[in-house]
Amino acid sequence: MSAIKFGTSGWRGIIAEDFTFPNVRLVCQAIAIYLQQEGLTSRGVVIGYDTRFRSEAFAVAAAEVMAGNGIPSYLSTRDCPTPVVSFAIRQDGHAGGINITASHNPPEYNGLKFSPFSGGPAPEAVTQPIEALANHLNPEAIKLLSLEQARSQGLIIDLDPREAYFQHLRTLVDLEVLRRAGLKVVVDVLYGTGRDYLDAFLRQAGVEVELLHCWRDPYFGGHRPEPAAEFLQELAGRIPAAGAQLGLAVDADADRFAVLDAAGEYHEANEILGLLLDYLIRTRGWEGGVARSVASSHLVDRVAELYGRPVFETKVGFKYLGPYIIQDQAIMVGEESEGFSMKHHLPEKDGILACLMVAEMVARTGKGLPELRADLFSRVGGPVYNRRLNFPLTPEAKERLLVSLKQPPAKFAGLTVKQHVTLDGHKYLLEDGSWVCFRPSGTEPVVRFYFEASSQEGLARLRQAGEAMLRGS
Repeated sequence: MSAIKFGTSGWRGIIAEDFTFPNVRLVCQAIAIYLQQEGLTSRGVVIGYDTRFRSEAFAVAAAEVMAGNGIPSYLSTRDCPTPVVSFAIRQDGHAGGINITASHNPPEYNGLKFSPFSGGPAPEAVTQPIEALANHLNPEAIKLLSLEQARSQGLIIDLDPREAYFQHLRTLVDLEVLRRAGLKVVVDVLYGTGRDYLDAFLRQAGVEVELLHCWRDPYFGGHRPEPAAEFLQELAGRIPAAGAQLGLAVDADADRFAVLDAAGEYHEANEILGLLLDYLIRTRGWEGGVARSVASSHLVDRVAELYGRPVFETKVGFKYLGPYIIQDQAIMVGEESEGFSMKHHLPEKDGILACLMVAEMVARTGKGLPELRADLFSRVGGPVYNRRLNFPLTPEAKERLLVSLKQPPAKFAGLTVKQHVTLDGHKYLLEDGSWVCFRPSGTEPVVRFYFEASSQEGLARLRQAGEAMLRGS
């Protein structure tokens, strides 16, 4: 087997190849030792799981290891969204949480996310010692207590956090605005954990909901359970057919979101983040800035500049954004890979809340997304267009590219390179405000190419120049 390695949000592997019961128990034993070393065992851990093949059985295996180490587990009674696990950790002051999920990855994968007591994704300071322990532990060191014994000793306790999570959402979302609007939406939960969460909350708020893919299918309809335009064609068709104002979707563990307008047009997460930041500033009266990842749209920066708010740029990964929520420095944090959270909420991305806030924005303004977008562009100096492409490269080609990127060209696509940002990958800021970013994946043999311009023509030129550079590697 390959070594246990935590990525931007947990460890994942192919089911029955890397992601096996022995390996899950090994990782959980490492987590148990870590919690013992930190003196946190009495606070217990929350354990959740998604709708993938055998996820609930892997969750029980995790709970049995915790029990074997004398650590109480609060085991979800059903598949549970990642943000809800995060909420449960923070709500009751637990030592952390384990969620059995591979999020938006293909159905042959499963994974394990560990969140410390902050409720956000674990930083390297936490995952590195857990990795080291897991990769060197003797399997004979794993301590187990069966589910029946653990329940009888009070070391495994059933948990249903939905109503407490809903109560918290009611403090963030303006229910009266939703009730008055007479909104109709189509929701696609992509066979995942968002079922009975996103749709149920909307219905309780008086929104008419049509629900798609609300049953468990470990094959996720034969594709990745990712809220990307290519996997939301059925949703796109149902919105105009149903006469709905919005289409809303979340991924398998409901931490990522997607939004479609009344015509079924998919709106990129980068655009939605800009709209939500503008909306929150105008309606909430909160102080603070905004945090975004280095690969996310500068539309966010334009909105922040409009209101004189600071922008905090981070590495890619919500574990770098969450602290700005914990430290109350930002009214919103977001990343282009469909990640959103906001003040008074969680240091974890929450696709459910993102969708609810978009619904509230449309309900309050009475405007559709194209109209809201046009209005925002008119106030921030014009349109912003962006894309992300993944380029498979051999390890040798990837290394050659990284060497060449360290010395930025004087010009890129005919534009002067004004600044070279090396926070995470290589980002070139160009003279007209456009930019490109090349970032190698830490877990896949690909390089991610992000690019942004103020026109479709400019975007095409950046793409052509970037693809030429990548092919030349």
